[in-house]
Amino acid sequence: QVQLVESGGGLVQPGGSLRLTCASSGFSLNHYAIGWFRQAPGKEREGVACLRTSHDSSAYYEDSAKGRFTISRDNAENTVYLQMNSLKPEDTAVYYCALSTMLQVKLCASDDYDYWGQGTQVTVSA
Repeated sequence: QVQLVESGGGLVQPGGSLRLTCASSGFSLNHYAIGWFRQAPGKEREGVACLRTSHDSSAYYEDSAKGRFTISRDNAENTVYLQMNSLKPEDTAVYYCALSTMLQVKLCASDDYDYWGQGTQVTVSA
């Protein structure tokens, strides 16, 4: 059974940083596309940062995340991280990690991801 467990969310001031962690059990993350998504109140869920398998270095970043967020994978720990710097109030949302078993996944397209974590709240506020 696949489990994805996020951690690392919290309250941070604008301009601050957080690192989110997604730990997996049941799947070796290096074999699958993995991504971070977020959903703010009243808004659609959106893909923030996504990676293909370890054999393909392709990454996708949502425009507002480019230059501020970095997704990375630790295959030995079976864990994926999202380093978020220069946080803004508009980054406030519940952040989810998700995994896709599709062979031809469209990076950060929610419908292409099969397994989801429970989410972790990120609040950026003074």
